[in-house]
Amino acid sequence: MAPGNEELESIEPREDLPTERLANARHELGEHNGVNMSIEVSDTFVFKNPENMGKAFLGEVGPETGTYIYSRHYNPTVLNFSHQLAAIEGTETAYCTSSGMAAISSVLLELCKNGGHVVAAECLYGGTYALLKHFLPEECNITTVFVDITKHEDVEKAIVKGKTNVLYFESISNPTLVVANIPELSKIAHEKGVKVVVDNTFAPMILSPAKLGADVVVHSLTKYFSGGSDLIAGAICGPKEIVKPLMDLSLGPLMILGPTMNPREAYELSARLPHLSLRVKKQCNRAMKLAQRIKELDPSLRIIYPGLKDHPQHNLLDSMRNKGCGFGALISIDMVTSEKANLLLNKLENKYNFGFIAVSLGYYENLMCASGSSTSSEMDPETMKRLGITLGLIRCSIGYLGTLDQKWNQFKNAYKEMEE
Repeated sequence: MAPGNEELESIEPREDLPTERLANARHELGEHNGVNMSIEVSDTFVFKNPENMGKAFLGEVGPETGTYIYSRHYNPTVLNFSHQLAAIEGTETAYCTSSGMAAISSVLLELCKNGGHVVAAECLYGGTYALLKHFLPEECNITTVFVDITKHEDVEKAIVKGKTNVLYFESISNPTLVVANIPELSKIAHEKGVKVVVDNTFAPMILSPAKLGADVVVHSLTKYFSGGSDLIAGAICGPKEIVKPLMDLSLGPLMILGPTMNPREAYELSARLPHLSLRVKKQCNRAMKLAQRIKELDPSLRIIYPGLKDHPQHNLLDSMRNKGCGFGALISIDMVTSEKANLLLNKLENKYNFGFIAVSLGYYENLMCASGSSTSSEMDPETMKRLGITLGLIRCSIGYLGTLDQKWNQFKNAYKEMEE
């Protein structure tokens, strides 16, 4: 052994950070050993041996043996990209969908079946809320009880052993930015035999829910993974015992309903993974500084940002997050009334070029919307009031375009002019 190597030999390999897990996973090389993976755009695949087709439909051979049937079932490019996502989230496997809502609905249909029961956080993305509140009970006989996810006693009471199938919540809620205690909530659910599904769309790279106890992690890849607001996609990350049945030829929600990912999008997204952590860190860093400056500008203004020390779950998020990735890149600013919110939004977009009035997030430019009249509008007024979602609550997705001082001066000037 060479001198000095004793110390190196004693160091345990670390695979606890998403960036490290992604680097260790590697993607498959291209068809001719190119550094980039190939795009398999075929919808159907040839069987050289006719007997193998029958075996494939019986599940005796499949992607693990290099056998593919049809791209709605499994596609090599999508599967390759899915393996990278599994590495990032630290799960056994993963598969990708045509949208974030496709991922969420498919998982719930798989875990709940007809007559199933869900306990869910009361503050969720409006589309998810509508799925749980209206679509699933009316169309699939799957009911949901909504709870304050920060009140663990209420969560425990709502979960009925032998009846409840899933505990569902967002790692950081949309748009109130409440941080869920993933380890404690997972413990509560698992003690009653309930699976935990976490939407980690707001915190890729920042939080690793599966490492903190969750069974399944879902994403809208449309947001940070894309980074360009130019495609729609989703992902389901979890154990094989949950993910593989999604593609069952007779009962799998992904196979039967068909919301699987296009291989071209899988390739596009895979190419953006290497700089995902760099983008997220940049956006989180800017969000922190903007939140601090806005708070100093008007201390009476209600600013919600988990990175601020007065946020109720600041310490919780700090204890769970992957170090170096920040506290998220979304800020919620409560202007109280829709009139004030619209006035500020109008000045920010049309006079000072601070960003765009648009839904979604994760884009390189700032995106802003009044959640109460847009992405949370599926909720009834009473629920929104209880959750603190006023018609004047502006959700800001912070980008990295331009400089911090440039964006700060744009916001400051718009806000001061509005207050005059």
